[in-house]
Amino acid sequence: MTSATSKKFTLEEYLNYDNGSDRQYELVAGELVAMPPESPINVQISLFLLVNFLKFIPVNRVSNKAEIVVCGSRATTRVPDLVVLTEELAKALQGATRSTITLDMPPPALVVEVVSPGKANEDRDYRYKRSEYAARGIAEYWIVDPQKDRVTLLTLVDGFYEESIFTGNTLIVSSIFPQLNLTAQQILTDGENNI
Repeated sequence: MTSATSKKFTLEEYLNYDNGSDRQYELVAGELVAMPPESPINVQISLFLLVNFLKFIPVNRVSNKAEIVVCGSRATTRVPDLVVLTEELAKALQGATRSTITLDMPPPALVVEVVSPGKANEDRDYRYKRSEYAARGIAEYWIVDPQKDRVTLLTLVDGFYEESIFTGNTLIVSSIFPQLNLTAQQILTDGENNI
């Protein structure tokens, strides 16, 4: 990811920014950062999880395009691969012209990031987003890592994430989706062995 401009943006400027392209951006410490296209495996994993989440929640409670404003000294937004909304948050977003979860809204119930290759991507998902999502009060944060063949599930306890790592045929244990019956391997191979 590279900065799209040297200008420092406020949140309001970012939310009103339109350069006429379909390019997706995150705002990181006031800098507009262009998001690279997702790899096919990342897209497949996200879609596989989306389909499985929809077995338990209505479609208006899950998004693959929502952006989350997170706390920080400068304006920062994140665009997770998947966001599971609480009922209260889904109501707050109803009728909005943009799927932006602002600081005055309740936090999502769960976010999923599928790690792209490279140290910068790994640092962003494992370090920076971990602290940002905890500070935002997001109950569960899943880090799906195809490079490391594991799913890290972070559960918010007293303002900090407690970590559980799932690999192979270990069933994922989620407080948001207790009825979910998926293994780490099924998620990492986007269910290709289940069809």
